[in-house]
Amino acid sequence: MTITATATATDPKAAAELSDFYGEPVHVYTREQAIADGVLIDVSTVAREAGIVWPVAMTSAAWSDCVAWTEQTEARKGYTGQSEGGRLWDVCWMLSLAVRGALRRGLDASKQPLFYSLLRTPTAGRGVMPRKVQLKFIVGPDDEGRPCVTVMLPSED
Repeated sequence: MTITATATATDPKAAAELSDFYGEPVHVYTREQAIADGVLIDVSTVAREAGIVWPVAMTSAAWSDCVAWTEQTEARKGYTGQSEGGRLWDVCWMLSLAVRGALRRGLDASKQPLFYSLLRTPTAGRGVMPRKVQLKFIVGPDDEGRPCVTVMLPSED
């Protein structure tokens, strides 16, 4: 079992107890490293514009499915008006609405993942009809123990 830096940063006493029981971590993979490696993509700037004050990152799989859009994709599908910037805005805006809705209902994304949906044009194939996709988000600590949001596909942890 490994103890991640995010698990140890929020509660030093709990981290010490885990280290006493399991020993020192064999390997620690931080959120900062995941962003540097491309496993997570930092979307905090656009998320802040959408009203989310905490840092936000997406998994590369969620990015590929919901945000990625190239000139080749646009050429294959004909003119759709899609762009990565617009698709990222859609993901962040719908996340913002989901966070606000969860707060109104008293739901806590730090205790369990929460889900939200949006329409996006799939990158695969030639079809241009938007399809509904579900994304999952969790709130957890960053490498220094501050709150941050991670957006992912429902099948991801």
